[in-house]
Amino acid sequence: MDVKQSESIVLQTADLHMLSREQAWHYRVLPKLASASLLELYCDEQTDLNALQAELEIVSGLEISLFPIRSEVVNRLLSQYYIQESTTAVRVSVNQNAEDFLIQLIREAKNLKSSDIHIERYEKKCRVRIRIDGNMVERHLLKNDDYPALINKIKIKAELDIAEKRLPQDGRINFSYQQYQFDIRVSVLPTLYGEKVVLRLLNNDATGIELDSLGFSGTDLANYLQGAKRPNGLLLISGPTGSGKTTTLYATLKLLNKETRNILTIEDPVEYTLEGVNQVQLRESIGLTFAAALRTFLRQDPDVIMVGEIRDPETAGMAIRAALTGHLVLSTIHTNSAWGIVSRLIDMGIPAFQVADTLNTAAAQRLIRLLCPHCKKQQDFSSKLYPGQFKPYHEVKQHYVAGGCEHCYYTGYKGRKAVYEVIPVDLELAQEIKAGHTQIARLLKDRGIQTLAENAFHIFSQGDTSLEEIYPLLFNY
Repeated sequence: MDVKQSESIVLQTADLHMLSREQAWHYRVLPKLASASLLELYCDEQTDLNALQAELEIVSGLEISLFPIRSEVVNRLLSQYYIQESTTAVRVSVNQNAEDFLIQLIREAKNLKSSDIHIERYEKKCRVRIRIDGNMVERHLLKNDDYPALINKIKIKAELDIAEKRLPQDGRINFSYQQYQFDIRVSVLPTLYGEKVVLRLLNNDATGIELDSLGFSGTDLANYLQGAKRPNGLLLISGPTGSGKTTTLYATLKLLNKETRNILTIEDPVEYTLEGVNQVQLRESIGLTFAAALRTFLRQDPDVIMVGEIRDPETAGMAIRAALTGHLVLSTIHTNSAWGIVSRLIDMGIPAFQVADTLNTAAAQRLIRLLCPHCKKQQDFSSKLYPGQFKPYHEVKQHYVAGGCEHCYYTGYKGRKAVYEVIPVDLELAQEIKAGHTQIARLLKDRGIQTLAENAFHIFSQGDTSLEEIYPLLFNY
C-alpha cells in the first residue's frame, strides 16, 4: 500500500495509549504498530524525518520507524483519534490507577458532550466506548487485569455491593471534580465474561432549555403550547430511549414553573434540577414506584404532575385518575407515533372513553443528527434513493452528504435536532377515540398536522441533514 496516498488509515485502539494527546499533536505523529521494542509511527511528510526519529527515540526509549503521509491526512487522524479540548486532555492514559482513570474518563466524556460511557469485558479484551450524538465510539482498551479494579471503584462510588457479581445493580454517583459537578446514573449488568457498566451522564442544569429552541416547527409549537397551558388533562410524548423526551418535558416544566403553581415530579432518574419544582427520585426497592408516588401526589394539592414514564397499567390508571380530577399530567410513553399513544393506553386497560376525556395532546419525538456546516458536500439527488413506496412531499434535486473535518472530528455530523409530531386532541378526535377508530390520517391532514416523516423531510430538503439520518422515519409516513 502506498501510505502517502492513503485516505483510509484506521488506527488501532490498543496502540493509541502509546502516545499522549500532547505528544501526538506536538510531533504530529500517530501510532501505526507497537511492539515491546519497536514503535512504528505515521508522521507528517513535511517533517525532518531524521531529527524527528532521533528525538522520539530519546523520549520513548524505543526504536522508532517513521512512515510519512500527507499533512491533511495527519490533520484528519489527529482530530479523529486525539480530540483536542481547551479544558482538559481528552484521551486518557490507561497506565494509571483506577481512581485517576475513572476521573479522567468521565471528564473526557463530558468534554465530548457524550451521554453515556460503556465499560465492557469480553473473552480477550476489555473496552470503553462512549456515545456521541447517538453513535457509539470506541475510545480505550484495558488490560483484563485492570478491569476488576475499575469496576470496583465505580461500585464503591455508587454505593453498590462490590461482592455481588451475579445480579444487576443500579446506583448513582455525584461527580464533583474541579469545575465539574453533575450526577451519573450507574447500571451494572453481569455478562458472560464479567460485569458491563454503563454510566449515564446527567445534566443538572436546566437553565438553558427552552421549548422554542428544541426543534418544533411553528405549527407544532403552537399546538404543543396549547396543550401545556391547559389546566388539566394528559400531555404525553412518545419515542424510543434517548430521543430527548425528558428534555422536552423539562422545558415544559420550566415554562409552567410559576410561584402560583404547585409542581410535583416522580422521575427515574432525576436528570435535571429545577428551582421551585418538587422532584422525587423513584425507589422501587422500597416501594416508591410511579403509581405509589402518584397516589401521594394527589394528597399534596398539585397543579401540575410530571411522571417520568407510563410503563404499566397501574401507573397509566393513576395518571388518568389525576387528569380526571383536574390536574395537568405530563409524561412519556413508548410508541411509534403520536396517535399510537391512544392504542397503547387502551392496550394497558384504560377504557377508550377515559382516554378521550383526558388526553389533550399526543406528541412523538425523534432526534436526528445535523450535518457539519463546515464540510457537508452537495450532490445531485435521485428519487431512487428513497425507501420503496415512499412518495416525497416535494421534488429534491440537490442534497447534502456527510464529509468530515476537524470541526466535527471527521464524523460529518455536528449536533442533533429534535423532530416532532404533535396532535392536539379536540372534540372530533375525542369522538374518534371513543368510537375506536385508528385510521385518522385524513382528519390530521385537514388540521395541518405534520407527521414525523414530513418534518424530517423538511430538514433534509433544507440541506441540514442527510437522507441516511431520516431514512428510518420515512417508513412512518
